[in-house]
Amino acid sequence: MLNRVVLVGRLTKDPDLRYTPNGVAVANFTIAVNRPFSNQQGNRDADFINCVVWRRPAENLANYMKKGSLIGVDGRLQTRTFEGKDGKTVFVTEVVADSVQFLESKGSSQSSGQQSSGYQQNQNQNQNQNQTNQNQNQNEEEPFKNNGEPIDISDDDLPF
Repeated sequence: MLNRVVLVGRLTKDPDLRYTPNGVAVANFTIAVNRPFSNQQGNRDADFINCVVWRRPAENLANYMKKGSLIGVDGRLQTRTFEGKDGKTVFVTEVVADSVQFLESKGSSQSSGQQSSGYQQNQNQNQNQNQTNQNQNQNEEEPFKNNGEPIDISDDDLPF
């Protein structure tokens, strides 16, 4: 049996961080994920997917990401039911995230020049290093001179 979900999208609103009576952090959030095709008007529709993440990753998500932030979610699909205030059964389908990856630094989805965290400073350094590497590559006459040989790249530079 396999139940695996991998999503990349943008937060539709700030994550909702709460704590259980036992003090365990839980964050609910919704991400907008573009469909891989265009509709009849030539626009891309999006799906709005409800997600939940627990413990430290929940706190990190709420502290570092906000509406519009690009994130990656790796988890599983889960269904549950509960009785609503009107006495009717409510069915919920959501992604329970095992991990949430921050695919852009805090504030980069909007033009904010604040650098308040070590995480953001590291991301900015990585972006600056990537821009420098791209500029150097543009000056090379043979961009494919490695002939398919493996390249030296850090896991930190991968977007997933």
